[in-house]
Amino acid sequence: MTKRRLIHIYTGEGKGKTTAAVGLATRALGHGLSVCYISFHKDPEVYGYTEIKSLQKLGAEVYSFAKGHPGCCRRIPREALIDDAIRGMEHVEKMVASETFDLVIVDELNIAVRDHFIEEERVLKLIKNKPDSVELVLTGRGATEAVMEAADYVSYIRKIKHPYDEGITSRKGIEF
Repeated sequence: MTKRRLIHIYTGEGKGKTTAAVGLATRALGHGLSVCYISFHKDPEVYGYTEIKSLQKLGAEVYSFAKGHPGCCRRIPREALIDDAIRGMEHVEKMVASETFDLVIVDELNIAVRDHFIEEERVLKLIKNKPDSVELVLTGRGATEAVMEAADYVSYIRKIKHPYDEGITSRKGIEF
């Protein structure tokens, strides 16, 4: 069994990218691995995001940056979100380089790159410089070709059908 840790990308317009990453985190935690979960564009205090609470209860370290996005909530100015996203990326780089964690999940980083909060080159440098002791997962719609090419695993989650299309709203415990 190889000891080298790899890079995962979960992207696409379908539901389940964060869920896949959280599932991997629970598997890792169950095996006694250390996990760091860092999210972009999600505000756990406003929207709940109970997966974050679950990961904390299981022993993961959890951080949130750029808590919002101009595309869905306009309460935080874009410039402030960009500044916080840059601080978040600095934190990601520090956590990966520290080799403190076996698994580092960066939720919605692909969106931060797609929407020009974080530069693609910076993510490619993170991937290139990742220590072999760290498994790295990047989620979110819009992963770039270059980022996908640099990864070991790429899962593209495609929406075929979704209840939102029929007017069914989010359900507690299922969508949030």
